Amino acid sequence: GYLLTTIVGFAIKSVHINFVGVGAVMATVGKQIADRHLATVGRTHVKQTVEWLYAFDIHCNAFFPFFVMVYGIQFFLLPIVLGTSVMSLIISNTLFAVAFSWYFYITHLGYRALPFLTNTEVFLFPIAAVVFLYIFNLVG
Repeated sequence: GYLLTTIVGFAIKSVHINFVGVGAVMATVGKQIADRHLATVGRTHVKQTVEWLYAFDIHCNAFFPFFVMVYGIQFFLLPIVLGTSVMSLIISNTLFAVAFSWYFYITHLGYRALPFLTNTEVFLFPIAAVVFLYIFNLVG
């Protein structure tokens, strides 16, 4: 009874908040960055824009490996990750740093596939923040 409701409630919240909610925000932000700063006018002299659903699809493609690492692999590593040792800290932080970096890299690849966008490397910039936070958390 109670355990099943808790598990189903967690799954529904994870899907609605983590996947759809964050996905809508990331798709909107990515679309705005691409349209305002990265789109170029081609030979047709018509400014093309990124469709919001395409941006959301990029999020879906990037979210799957993130989901596998943060929910799947972390589940099997819970006995280690929940420890209080430095090794637990390193493993859990590495898991999240790799997952977030992978998310931003796949996001970059999705926007890079569009021929009318230039300088799509800006979608890789958050990886620098992930690396900084990873190192800061280990040192600080």
